[in-house]
Amino acid sequence: MPKDMNPRYETPTTIFFIFLLSFTTILLPQVDAIWLTIPNSGTKCLSEEIQSHVVVLADYYVVADDTEGHHLHTISAKVTSPYGNNLHHNENVTHCQFAFTTTESGNYLACFWLENNHQGSATISLEWKTGISAKDWDTVAKKEKIEGVELELRKLEGAVEAIHGNLLYLKNREAEMREVSEATNGRVAWLSIMSLGVCISISGLQLWYLKRFFRKKKLI
Repeated sequence: MPKDMNPRYETPTTIFFIFLLSFTTILLPQVDAIWLTIPNSGTKCLSEEIQSHVVVLADYYVVADDTEGHHLHTISAKVTSPYGNNLHHNENVTHCQFAFTTTESGNYLACFWLENNHQGSATISLEWKTGISAKDWDTVAKKEKIEGVELELRKLEGAVEAIHGNLLYLKNREAEMREVSEATNGRVAWLSIMSLGVCISISGLQLWYLKRFFRKKKLI
């Protein structure tokens, strides 16, 4: 008669780690390349609001529209900070990469355009990574000699820190917007009081002038 097999029970710690790892792919930002169609004339731009001290990596290239051996269109690209500082500028290229660390909080603008000697439109593929998505986890794993579950936990820790940083950033922005709103409400209230005072003063002057005018004409 075969011996009874002892059932396996997962410890709470193991269940907790499995639960965290199951949500790693949800918490970690997913990076997908986007395609942009650039017209013959004009500029195609996109922007993203990024806080300060965040690493940004980007890779873009011109996508071949056909297989007839035609030369690829060359494009120009420019990336500017919220205050207009030039972070990346390249002309007449089919493929390029760039990276920078933000020093300002706000909308970062990336613009692409074709040179005037090209006919028709062009399509580019853009891969834009920020924050935790831009981190090279292979290098981290080799440097710290970690792998498997430990590496996934490090990724999860980085994702949680990124989310916490974003929440603090949003909280600060909300506080700034509240201060601006309260200051604006105060100015509007004072403007309303001043407008009411001016209207009352003008009405009083008009009444005084009319009474004086009628008395001079001996109408009253």
